[in-house]
Amino acid sequence: QVQLVESGGGSVQAGGSLNVSCAASGRTFRSAAMGWFRQAPGTEREFVAALRWSGGITYCADSVKGRFSISGDSAQNTVYLQMNSLTPEDSATYYCASSSTYYYDTSNYARDSVYRYWGQGIQVTVSS
Repeated sequence: QVQLVESGGGSVQAGGSLNVSCAASGRTFRSAAMGWFRQAPGTEREFVAALRWSGGITYCADSVKGRFSISGDSAQNTVYLQMNSLTPEDSATYYCASSSTYYYDTSNYARDSVYRYWGQGIQVTVSS
């Protein structure tokens, strides 16, 4: 069994920054990419960003481009999401996920169906 554990969430005022991380542990698995999604109450889960380990290629949703960045440490099976210039609209539960499928076109990682393992989620709250 693979576990993904998010950490680093919390509350911040608008305009502030947060960094959340996700560490994978458990039985050996081959992860091709890791992604971040978010879900606010009453809304559908939304793609945020993804990192393909091969080549270190990233892909971000338009809503967070220029504000959020994803990075990772493949040796530690850990991925990070740096969130800057946060707005109340960024408030949500953030989930990390791991995909074992390689896609050359990283836009495929915006689909939650390509991910096999999911974390339990971590709350990010941005106040105005």
